[in-house]
Amino acid sequence: MFVSVVLDPGGMETAKSLATVMARFNFKKIQRACWESMELNDAQLTVLKREIDQITDYYDTLRIYQFPVNGNFAITELRHKKWRKCVLGANQK
Repeated sequence: MFVSVVLDPGGMETAKSLATVMARFNFKKIQRACWESMELNDAQLTVLKREIDQITDYYDTLRIYQFPVNGNFAITELRHKKWRKCVLGANQK
């Protein structure tokens, strides 16, 4: 599955911790705040989210873009220590 993570850490310490976690999960840094992986599976993504949740605080935000998720495109956002997920797909009749 393709997974892209866009980070907006609230401080330098969190930024360093997030970079370490992303590298450990074999993400490649594409831009200053954007990391991508084509190798992550659902189980690894769950573990990644748990680790991200442990090192972030109220002021950190990030978005995870995934494709495919049951044939759809998913956006998961962490903002104010709350996770929200939006799944976008083609209209099917």
